[in-house]
Amino acid sequence: MHAAAQGGISEVTSDSTADRSEVIGEVFDAAFGELMAAEPAAFRRKFRKMAASPFAFYRGSAALFYNDVHALDDPFLNERTSRVWIHGDLHAENFGTYMSSDGRLVFNVNDFDEAYVGPFTWDLRRLVASLALLGRAKALSDAFITTLVEACVRAYLDKIRLLTGEVSAASLLTLDTTTGVVHAFLQKARRATRVELLDELTVLESHDRRFARIDGASLVDDETRGGVLEAFERYLDTLPPARRDRPVSLTVKDVVLRRGVGIGSAGLPSYSLLLEGMTEALDNDVVLYMKQAQVPAVGRFIDDERIRGYFRHQGHRTAVSQRALQAHADIWVGHTELAGVGQFVAEVSPYAQDLDWSEVDEPDEMLALVEDLGRSTARMHAVADDESELDLVSFSTEEAIHEAIAADEKGFVEGLVDFAHGYGARVHHDHQLFVDLFRNGQIIPMD
Repeated sequence: MHAAAQGGISEVTSDSTADRSEVIGEVFDAAFGELMAAEPAAFRRKFRKMAASPFAFYRGSAALFYNDVHALDDPFLNERTSRVWIHGDLHAENFGTYMSSDGRLVFNVNDFDEAYVGPFTWDLRRLVASLALLGRAKALSDAFITTLVEACVRAYLDKIRLLTGEVSAASLLTLDTTTGVVHAFLQKARRATRVELLDELTVLESHDRRFARIDGASLVDDETRGGVLEAFERYLDTLPPARRDRPVSLTVKDVVLRRGVGIGSAGLPSYSLLLEGMTEALDNDVVLYMKQAQVPAVGRFIDDERIRGYFRHQGHRTAVSQRALQAHADIWVGHTELAGVGQFVAEVSPYAQDLDWSEVDEPDEMLALVEDLGRSTARMHAVADDESELDLVSFSTEEAIHEAIAADEKGFVEGLVDFAHGYGARVHHDHQLFVDLFRNGQIIPMD
């Protein structure tokens, strides 16, 4: 019963190969068609990266995931639990470190480009399926993958239960509250310095810093620079008042264009802005990025005008979502418009580092780490309703989630375990179909 209701394995694995190939092609065309037509070379690079492994394919195919899961029966969803701030692309590599607004290094969920308001279980489904994929890549047994998923989900449940009280600062994963892999990762981030980042991205010219003309960065003409600077001025109005009161640190010294080449940002224009730091010394300059925001994959499968109409544009959605989901978020997070298109703005921080699973192979380390991922996810789901300005979700999300799960905790865990195994197998099959479609020019013409 639980596999059908919560896991839905048979529902997402029953298509024939021909039918499934057609679904993949249709979903990719709907999600990426316009951008592929505008930037075909960027998408060929994106798709080659996705072809490298099932996990890489999974990272780049959130739209396919939501196409599969949006219509599944789910007994743990109701009016409230279907209307929670969610990450939208919660896989096992979208966790990492950041420097909070109060100066603490925090391990938490990162990369909020796909964030939206929707069913909380969609985040958990996406996370546990990614754990199954990682487990397969590390040649772990199905039994141990089950143990990993159970550990993650139970840690989530325990944290949600604790958070039905007051969400306290002590619940953050920081240097003072962590051990093992996460603690070592925070210590590594602590050793990063702003000077190292600036030396990597900039050069000294006429006694001041300018962006280095490295691969991926290109000069902008005067008209483009003027437009970016006007957008930057509008962005300043979206910052906390304390940040706007420091004029020295808001002087733009240089601007370059970068084209997104990652799995999630292929072809999207992004501008890097070099700002004077808190003083005129050269060691505390700040680098911001201003990038074109896009419609989140999950948003295509949630037909709710109350949610859609809440956001002025996709840059606004991304910024508001990050502030909602990330406790003490980056003080540079904001939004603006450039040529009528929504932009998301944030700092290129030396302390923002992505979780690296490549050296996490010991079973005890993996178990402790996935428990921390579960706790981080629970805190993310719980923290948004504490932001009084964010009235889109006006109820206690942790209480709503806890109430929905408490009726059948065993079924909740078992259903997510079943889903992880079933969807992990589905992704392996889909990956090969995708590779064949791509290399034969059936998704995008080959160069």
